[in-house]
Amino acid sequence: MANINLKYGIKPISYIKTNATEALNYINECKSPIIITQQGVARGVLMDVESYQALIDSVAMMKLVQAAKEDIKAGRTHSHAEVAKEMRAKLKSKYT
Repeated sequence: MANINLKYGIKPISYIKTNATEALNYINECKSPIIITQQGVARGVLMDVESYQALIDSVAMMKLVQAAKEDIKAGRTHSHAEVAKEMRAKLKSKYT
């Protein structure tokens, strides 16, 4: 996702209502979100689907990293050797 273009990326709701197709073309071509204002106050964001999905994926990854950090801090860890031994035992029991 690109940074917001301050010249073109802030639009009043009235502009979006009358120029929806143009706004959608802009966000999809430039990969830059549009801040939508109402009575001069930022009230929403219009962004392309790919950038939105990337944002969701990034947040999910950050949550996983945070959970991992908390596990490490709490001592909920296993060595590589422990995990490998457990996996070999599970695979052996599954295929024998």
